[in-house]
Amino acid sequence: MRIIGKVFIIGAGCAEYDLITLRGMRALKQCDTVVFDSLTDMRLLDFIPKGAEKIYVGKRAGSHTIPQEEINKILVYKALEGKTVARLKGGDPFVFGRGGEEIIALRENNIPYTVIPGISSSIAVAELFGIPVTHRNISRNFHVITGHTSNDLLPKNLEKYAKLNGTLVILMGLRNLEKIVDGLLAGGMCKDTPAAIISNCGYETQQIVRESLDRIASAAKNAVLKTPAVIVIGETARYDFSPTYHAPLEGITVTVTGTEKIQNKLASKLECLGARVYKSVRLNIKECENAAAFDNALRNISSYGFLVLTSPNGAEVFLKRYRKLKIDIRNIGSIKIAVIGTGTAKVLESSGIYPDVIPEKFTSKALGETVAKNASKEKRVLILRSSEGSKELLMSLDEKGISYDDISSYCPVYAEKAEHPITAETDYIVFTSAGGIKNYFYAGNEISERTKIICIGEVAGNRLKEYKNADFKIPAESSVEGIIDLILEDTANESIQKAESQPSDAQNGA
Repeated sequence: MRIIGKVFIIGAGCAEYDLITLRGMRALKQCDTVVFDSLTDMRLLDFIPKGAEKIYVGKRAGSHTIPQEEINKILVYKALEGKTVARLKGGDPFVFGRGGEEIIALRENNIPYTVIPGISSSIAVAELFGIPVTHRNISRNFHVITGHTSNDLLPKNLEKYAKLNGTLVILMGLRNLEKIVDGLLAGGMCKDTPAAIISNCGYETQQIVRESLDRIASAAKNAVLKTPAVIVIGETARYDFSPTYHAPLEGITVTVTGTEKIQNKLASKLECLGARVYKSVRLNIKECENAAAFDNALRNISSYGFLVLTSPNGAEVFLKRYRKLKIDIRNIGSIKIAVIGTGTAKVLESSGIYPDVIPEKFTSKALGETVAKNASKEKRVLILRSSEGSKELLMSLDEKGISYDDISSYCPVYAEKAEHPITAETDYIVFTSAGGIKNYFYAGNEISERTKIICIGEVAGNRLKEYKNADFKIPAESSVEGIIDLILEDTANESIQKAESQPSDAQNGA
């Protein structure tokens, strides 16, 4: 019996990815195939399952890459293959989103589907820039039209729109702005009617232009506004209810590299502070294939005096392998445990294991010095870490004559050469390990001159020098929290410098 899949028609919301609904996110996380367009925040693709098929069907004014009929066929074919398909649509599927046409195609082929509403740009874009579409005693209604089709721009229709009370919201109308303005004025709308155009909402290049109706077209031309854009016409466009609270990192963009877990942790914390975060070139890790030495060390773990773990990844691999071998956790007994920082400690603490030693500085060198100071020469030290771990960890142990087993428990899996390498052009790029740096540049990627580079520690900084002659910053604490503190401090200092460089009222002759 043939198994037919299903299709989720998901409104992805407008502007930034976190305006998708919880229901939409839940559906996205269970798809086998995602079909998405150019109005979707690409960061939503970070939430689809690993290995899910991605199909881009982007459409922009003047550049339709795939006809709607072809998109309909893709949805049908993938569902007939038994796939769970997520159709991500910018805004809401039924507000000029052509979701109805896709549903007709699915119904004709007896394919199960469901629709998940999205936050429409017809309301949200204006709202994000402080313009209400309704306001008591000013505008009791609003009307949403498309400025994209010829029928809507016919003189008789524009005359009707000109006589409507309330707020007029026009989507996809930037290219026909002059026609729209001329038609509304000819239809009797007052030339002094407030108007606003919001371009690229949610992107770093977002802009707003406010003017009277008769001047809005020339103002938009002078500002070189680009699609997508929302046009708001009516008395409410006079208001500016823009937020008065601004998160500390609002307007700051950050590229985050590293493993999936570290990327997600950093991104979550940075986004809570208002930053726009891009995850780039994920570094994957795997347990070392030749695990005989690793397994033997775990089976005889009670013979060691110290266990040293140098990263959260190492701690996770240790716990996973320990469980797989079904070794009694009580065998750890009186063994002292040393870790490189609080992140590694938290992984162990989640399993009821509390480290004895954490150096003040979260570096391999400091960890080695601390272990050498506390370890006994009578019992060996067990070091479980990456196959590319720093030699600095071992220097102090060698100097003190402390014996150890340095075992590779996991190794990085580097990305392949990218077909389309990227150049990071964000305000910051963060490297959380030396392996992450190798992974980024090995794929062929680059960093723009304007982008500030942050390396989590000296080892990562030294690795960066192998690929790029550029300045970089190292946080006081080699941790996620240390990285965030560094960005907060740096942006605050930059704001102070900009304020000090601005001419005072006295200098301006005020």
